[in-house]
Amino acid sequence: MSASRRAWQVTPIVLACFWSAVALPETADEAAWPASCSFSDIPNHELSLVRAVDMALCSNADIRSASASVRVRVAQLGEARAEYLPTLSASATELHEITSYPGSHTSATTDTAIALYGVFNWRLFDFGGRHADSKAAAKLLEVALGTRDATVQKVLGSVVEDYFDAVTAKALVSSDSESETLAAQTLASAERRLAQGTAARSDSLQARTAVARARLATNRARSSYQTALALLAQAVGLPTGTPYFVPDDVVTPTAEDDRGLDAWLDDARSKHPAIVAARADVEAAQAQVTSARSSGMPTIDLQANYYANGFPQEGLSATRQRDTTVGIAITIPLFDGFLNRYKVHEAEATVGLKEAALIDTERTTLTEIVKAYSDATTAVANVRDSQTLVEVAQASQESSKRRYESGAADIIELLTAQRALADARQEQVRSLADWRSARLRLLATSGLLSNIS
Repeated sequence: MSASRRAWQVTPIVLACFWSAVALPETADEAAWPASCSFSDIPNHELSLVRAVDMALCSNADIRSASASVRVRVAQLGEARAEYLPTLSASATELHEITSYPGSHTSATTDTAIALYGVFNWRLFDFGGRHADSKAAAKLLEVALGTRDATVQKVLGSVVEDYFDAVTAKALVSSDSESETLAAQTLASAERRLAQGTAARSDSLQARTAVARARLATNRARSSYQTALALLAQAVGLPTGTPYFVPDDVVTPTAEDDRGLDAWLDDARSKHPAIVAARADVEAAQAQVTSARSSGMPTIDLQANYYANGFPQEGLSATRQRDTTVGIAITIPLFDGFLNRYKVHEAEATVGLKEAALIDTERTTLTEIVKAYSDATTAVANVRDSQTLVEVAQASQESSKRRYESGAADIIELLTAQRALADARQEQVRSLADWRSARLRLLATSGLLSNIS
C-alpha cells in the first residue's frame, strides 16, 4: 500500500479585526527629516543655516544608524502589543490513497475527504506580564528616540559651529575691507595735501604703509574665509566645487539670552535627550521587574479547536465527522529551580544600575550647563561693550579725519585713530564669535540646539 498526500498550512496570524487597537504609527521618526535629501543646487548660491542643517542630517551616517534603531524599537513595541491579541491557525490535508496487491495487476483507488484543523487561542489573564512587556517596549522606544535626538544634537552642534566659523570669517573679511577702504581714503587725503604743499612726503609714505598692511590683512581674511567654506561644504556633503557663500552676520543677542540659569536648568531636566533617555531607561527596567515576576504566576487562556474528518498527527478518517472543543486552560508554574526568582533579582538590580546612570547623567549635564551659562553671560556683555567700543572708535576716527584735512592734526593721529577703529571692529567680530560659541554650547548642553538661529 502506498499513499501520496497534498497539504496546505496556514501559519498563525493575529486577527485583523483587533489590529486597530494595537496599530503603531508608520514610524516614530521619519517626519523629523527632510522629505528629500537631494540638494543639487543652492538658490542664488546662498547657503542658509537651515539648508546646511538639512543637508547634514541627510548625509550623516550616525543619524541614519540611530534612526534605524528607532524603527527596530517600533517593531518590538508592536510585538509586545500583539501579545494582547488572540491567535488563529488552520491546516488542511487531502489524502489520495492507492492500494495494490502483490502478484496482481489490479489496484484500488480511494479518495478520502479533506481533513481540516482549526485552533483558536486567546490569553485572558497573566498577572500583568503583557502590560509590563508593552510598557518596557514603549520606554525602550523612548530611549532610542532620546539617543537619536542626542546624536542629532551632536551633529547639529558640529555643523552649526562650522557654519558660524564661516560667518565669522566672512565678517572678518568685511571688517578688514572697511579698514582697507579707510586706509585708501587716508592715502588719498595725504596725496592731496602733499600736492597742495600742506603735508610732508612722510605723510604719504606712512599712509601707503597703512594701505599695504590693511590689504595684507584683507587677503589673509579672504583665505581664511575660503578655508572655512571648504570645511563647511565637507561637513554638509556639498559636491566639491559647488559655488556658494554664507549670508552676512546679522545675529545679535536678544532678550532670550538674558534668561536666568534656573530656566535653562529646568528646560534641560525636562527636554535634554540624554536625560529623557536615561529616565525612560529606568522606567523600562522597572517594567521588566513586573514582567519577570508575572512569568512565575498562573495564566488563563481561552482555547477553541475545530476538527473535520480526523485529528492532527493521526490518519484520516474514511467517514465524515466534525469535532469542536471549547475550554479554559489554567497554567500554574509549580517549580522551576528558582529560575524566576533569580530573574526578578536580576531585574531589580538592573533598576538600581539605571537609576545610578540617570543621576550621573543629570549631574554631568547640569554641571555643563552652569559652565556654559557663565561663559554665555560674559559673552553677551562683551558683545554689547564691543558695540560701544566701535561707536566710540568710529567717532574718534571721523574727528581725526576732519582735523587732519583741516591741518589741525598730523598723519600719526589719524592713522592711530584708524588703527583703533580697525581693532575695535576686530574685537566686535571676536566678541560675536565668542558669544555664538558660548550660546551654541549652552543650547547643546540644554538639549535645545534646534533653537539656534
